[in-house]
Amino acid sequence: MTVFKTSMRNFFAHKGRMALSAVAVLLSVAFVCGTLVFTDTMNTTFDKLFATTSADVTVTPKAANNNEDPQNGKPESLPASVIDRAKQAEGVKSAEGAVSSMNVTVVDSDNDNMGSTTGAPTIAGNWTKNDLRSMEITSGHAPRGPTEVMVDSDTADKHHLKMGDELRTIAVTGDFKARIVGIATFKVTNPGAAVVYYDTATAQRELLGATGRFTQVNVTADAGVTHTQLKRNVSAELTGSGPALKVQTQKELSDENREGIGEFMNVIKYAMLGFAGIAFLVGIFLIINTFSMLVAQRTREIGLMRALGSSRKQVNRSVLFEALLLGVVGSVLGVAAGVGIAVGLMKLMSSAGMNLSTADLTVKAMTPVVGLVLGIVVTVLAAYLPARRAGKVSPMAALRDAGTPADGRAGWIRGIVGLVLTGAGAAALFTAAGAEKAADGSLMLGAGVVLSLIGFVIVGPLLAGGVVRAISAVLLRAFGPVGRLAERNALRNPRRTGATGAALMIGLALVACLSVVGSSMVASATEELDKSVGTDFIVQGNQRIVPQAQKAIESTPGMEHVTSYKLIEAELTSPDGRTEDSDVTAADPTYASDLRRETIAGELSAAYAKDSMSVGSDYAKKHGVKVGDTMTVAFKGGKTAKLKVAAVTDDDVAIDKGSRYMSIATMEQYVPADRIPPNDIMFATAEDGQEATAYAALKKALDPYPQYQVRDQTDYKQELKDQIGQLLNMVYGLLALAIIVAVLGVVNTLALSVVERTREIGLMRAIGLSRRQLRRMIRLESVVIALFGALLGLGLGMGWGATAQQLLALEGLKVLDIPWPTIIGVFIGSAFVGLFAALVPAFRAGRMNVLNAIATD
Repeated sequence: MTVFKTSMRNFFAHKGRMALSAVAVLLSVAFVCGTLVFTDTMNTTFDKLFATTSADVTVTPKAANNNEDPQNGKPESLPASVIDRAKQAEGVKSAEGAVSSMNVTVVDSDNDNMGSTTGAPTIAGNWTKNDLRSMEITSGHAPRGPTEVMVDSDTADKHHLKMGDELRTIAVTGDFKARIVGIATFKVTNPGAAVVYYDTATAQRELLGATGRFTQVNVTADAGVTHTQLKRNVSAELTGSGPALKVQTQKELSDENREGIGEFMNVIKYAMLGFAGIAFLVGIFLIINTFSMLVAQRTREIGLMRALGSSRKQVNRSVLFEALLLGVVGSVLGVAAGVGIAVGLMKLMSSAGMNLSTADLTVKAMTPVVGLVLGIVVTVLAAYLPARRAGKVSPMAALRDAGTPADGRAGWIRGIVGLVLTGAGAAALFTAAGAEKAADGSLMLGAGVVLSLIGFVIVGPLLAGGVVRAISAVLLRAFGPVGRLAERNALRNPRRTGATGAALMIGLALVACLSVVGSSMVASATEELDKSVGTDFIVQGNQRIVPQAQKAIESTPGMEHVTSYKLIEAELTSPDGRTEDSDVTAADPTYASDLRRETIAGELSAAYAKDSMSVGSDYAKKHGVKVGDTMTVAFKGGKTAKLKVAAVTDDDVAIDKGSRYMSIATMEQYVPADRIPPNDIMFATAEDGQEATAYAALKKALDPYPQYQVRDQTDYKQELKDQIGQLLNMVYGLLALAIIVAVLGVVNTLALSVVERTREIGLMRAIGLSRRQLRRMIRLESVVIALFGALLGLGLGMGWGATAQQLLALEGLKVLDIPWPTIIGVFIGSAFVGLFAALVPAFRAGRMNVLNAIATD
């Protein structure tokens, strides 16, 4: 009980200082809980959608894959006779055919794309009774003929569509127009897909290119018949002659659909949790510093407790109990804040086009448990070392000294361990940079990052002396005596300075590493484009290029040649008898000049001859393939071909690495016309001197097809730079959480340091130090600590980034580019971070009463 009372008294006596540490715990726990609530809510949204839209039992072609676009742009389908056979199964109440395709683009009369901007699909199909499970018609009526279409209300609201507006649907089978005659509203949350409905005959003709066929059959069970029983009965009825079919219950189809987004959801979840882990790591330094300084300030008090009979365990327990209180308060508030963060993320996603309703907000029981346990355990563990140090203080030593005595032997051991770990990390990074395989090098890179980071954290107090003096020599000498005082204050407690700088070091090391990697990727890709790409224009989009768009490209005036480029699925068997599934590239012979690929054997032009192909050098080395060998290629949906290897291309590239080339004419011999895929991408080269005119003409030709973009090499480079820049900005935004926690650490360190030096500050003020000079001294001390952490972090991060670039060089990204403007900007920004962190501590120090400060014991 005495320990409890003492801990409570000390906790509330230092509530202001504890608050900053509690904020660090709060932010970290909030980010964890917010991530869990956000991803759980998204899962709930999709689960409800899939469960509502799925029939009791669904029959689809066995070759169909819900998570992939069809190879030829037209969904796999089954004959209408399947519906009649399904109706005959026992326990079937009704069965109806449905048509659905996601390989479409819908535009309005101004050619604006009606699809989602978040990656959600545009879904076109026929209106069925099964759709009434998830939607209701709120305006107009369902489509009744080829010129009528119905849209979902979310798409109508987003694009300001109204009854009577004309929409054009672009499919691989052609374009067709229809006017809006109805608007349907989702009964559950629609995560962002655009949905359009046509009558059945129009959907079959325009989306499938055939009549009397459907993409699936929706079967409804009679009362009292379970989905499992219904599946068994329908499967038995459909067994026998006819196409290969897949029969699934509502749950099985929902689970399959969920798997399609599961990987994407996991990437979001674990990436955000990773950044939360970084924030926790930074918060550990803040908590350690807080309790270390609180213990040092209460040394006399602890000594008195020990003299009055308190045992080491009781002192230790008292400090840990304070940490427990801090962890509980910070974690409870963090859990609540996490729900707020999740709601904020949902609103942000909704504004970007992915609709997430707060009605689906999901807070699982484990979420607050995880947040509380994580926050409390981390806080208590972080406070363990200061608590242990407090327990070791002897009564007499505590009564004599103003602070805890330094353990010289522990400092040397710490330094040796830090140097050993740093050396091991450097060795691992060096090994990773020289790796011959990216997979092996990645493991060593990970080990090097972890070991060097831990090593720098441990050895930080040893580095503080030299680095702080170097920074001070450049920065503080101009401020005279005040600058020297700031330098001495930063050097007074190297362990504290090292821990405070380490908190900032972690976030900035990651910023520097990712900046180097991103900049190197852009520089490498730019060099590769300059060296390898010979074409003038590249046309591609988020869908394969439909034939009507291909025709528009090919008929554009001013072109020397236009190249088609298709990817087709196949099963390759090498001369050594090993078989693997792979994409094969079928292109026009002009592609050899559009993309200049070096060969290590044979001539690439020969690979475009009849019944010939090329392979990449990595594949050739793995399977012992050489020019003149014969490859067995079994085309999906087509025949099996025996093709001669006419060239082996060098895979030491970033573009088309590992591609196997053949001519479109060769592919057409073995793949039926209705199975040949549309172009994935097209290339165009202008006639000499006609580049500008041809560029404008090509853009105009594709105006009716907004889903495709025309880029010259300058556009392509800029887009690559923008994409990587956007990704890095997102990462920097997430890392900002760790940097905020680090700033709180600097604020807390300075605030506690001011209290620790109360008498000293009073004496300096008494002998003539002005308030302005005092505040400047504290601000300069903060700047030096911040720059110390920045210097270590940026140096460490550039080392990580340079090593990562060496691994990327194995994938063809060979240029190391250090983004000096970013690095210098971050370093300068760190000085402003230091200034900002010192505002409150400096202000409080300046307001300190001189006589009271001197009288402080």
